[in-house]
Amino acid sequence: MTLLEELLAYVALDDADRTRLRALHERLAPSFPAIANLFYDAINASPGARSVLHGPAQIARLHGTLVDWMSTGLLGPYDDRFYEKRSRIGRRHVVIGLEHQYMFAAMNTLRTAYHDQIIVLYPSDQALAVMRSVNKLLDVELAIMVQHYHLDSEERLIARERTIQGDRILALQTMSAGLAHELRNPLNAAKLQLELLERRLRKQSDEPRLLEPAELAQSEIQRLTNLLGDFLAFARPSELNPERHDVAAIVRHVVELERLGAERKGAKLEVIDSPRELHADIDAPKMHQILHNLVRNSVEAVPAGGHIAVGLVSHPTSFKLRVEDDGPGIPDAVRQRIFEPFFSTKEGGTGLGMSIVHSLVTLHGGVIELDTSPRGTRFDVSIPVRS
Repeated sequence: MTLLEELLAYVALDDADRTRLRALHERLAPSFPAIANLFYDAINASPGARSVLHGPAQIARLHGTLVDWMSTGLLGPYDDRFYEKRSRIGRRHVVIGLEHQYMFAAMNTLRTAYHDQIIVLYPSDQALAVMRSVNKLLDVELAIMVQHYHLDSEERLIARERTIQGDRILALQTMSAGLAHELRNPLNAAKLQLELLERRLRKQSDEPRLLEPAELAQSEIQRLTNLLGDFLAFARPSELNPERHDVAAIVRHVVELERLGAERKGAKLEVIDSPRELHADIDAPKMHQILHNLVRNSVEAVPAGGHIAVGLVSHPTSFKLRVEDDGPGIPDAVRQRIFEPFFSTKEGGTGLGMSIVHSLVTLHGGVIELDTSPRGTRFDVSIPVRS
């Protein structure tokens, strides 16, 4: 059942109502221009509503649109075209910046105008039934507009948050690139000097107490070098080099690489819902890193006996990678910051893994979505298919 069908059933708008509304149209149509004038007089009386309008020319166009809206509302039919026109009004209110409370006030203005005319046009024993039919229709109209107002507002909010996240990441990438550049040369010099020192010590003595400090320093420098590699991967993601590759093969390869780590935890890692082959123009190393980071995170998240499923689904214009686990889920406070650079809940973590994933997905023109609960976590990565 569609939303429109559900709403019509909910208000019980039946054949008798439709007959009354069509009959009302014949009597009320001559008054549509006057009702539209009342509607825009009410808007002009409200500073908040008036502020989104831009002069007489726009009001004249909207006046004609409102007359058509009243006509099609009473005549029907209540089909897909009717639904699309009403949903477009809700989306349009978001575009022009009209707050949703004005939709309720505007609908009340029309409802009152209809009722005033019905009282004049109908005998008292018929007027109430016609008013009830009008109320059902206007309630359906308002429900559709509000539904799409909220949907469009939410989409715009998500888009705005993604833009803000992208700007924040760009600023941090610039900072990280500068920091990595300053660290790389002295770190390489220190590593080289330690190697020379270790060789000299080995020539002079095999005493472990003399070699252990140098070996420990080498280990820590290697750790810093790996950290610096993460910084550079985040700060300077190379340009996309798309070539024709089998995405399904990459999925299987990553899962095989990570299966041993899952088995060590007593967890099960498997590929599900994946075609044997799925060829697309992608940057294979970057796609490998995206999937590797997501799978590694899920393996680390699940307890012994846990399960991680990796899926790949093809769509006409995109393909979707899914990594899903039955771990404890991600707390809300962490979820809100999971793609932030340098944010980590892991001991010794750099906080760059998920930021790199987000950056590489964006580089492919894709989006990454997260769904989590105490029953588990799912990441969906949608990548458009390049023509």
